[in-house]
Amino acid sequence: MHSFGQRANAIVTFSVTLLAVICSLASFSDNFNTPSPSAEVKVSNINWFQKQRNGNDEVSLTLNISADLQSLFTWNTKQVFVFVAAEYETPQNALNQISLWDAIIPAKENAKFWIHTSNKYRFIDQGSSLRGKDYNLTLHWHVMPKTGKMFADKIVMSGYQLPDEYK
Repeated sequence: MHSFGQRANAIVTFSVTLLAVICSLASFSDNFNTPSPSAEVKVSNINWFQKQRNGNDEVSLTLNISADLQSLFTWNTKQVFVFVAAEYETPQNALNQISLWDAIIPAKENAKFWIHTSNKYRFIDQGSSLRGKDYNLTLHWHVMPKTGKMFADKIVMSGYQLPDEYK
């Protein structure tokens, strides 16, 4: 006859094994989801473009951000982290990324949105190389599942240029 401890151990081991199998299946099922998110980010105004006392360029933008990220949500999605970044090249770096705005989308109902906002984080370049600079606005997202691996992707919107003179 088995003792109480042996029976409890068998039940716990079976339960944990079953939970691991269910979590693996949930994670695997995300591979069959083919999301098709859409987004558009526009600069409606350059509030200011100035040189700081230390010589760095600083820009304040007003952005119109519209996105439909509902297709990123499955039954295994916990939340989606989304952010808009300005991306540009300088002689020192092939890629400079500056986060301008971010949000956490907790549910599918919140994943279709339109927002009119100024950049949440400062757009500063170390140096004075932003005058007349071409840049892209990129909407990045990171899908955080309830179980399994995270995945990320982005939509790049190009064709933006900063003014030649400070304002």
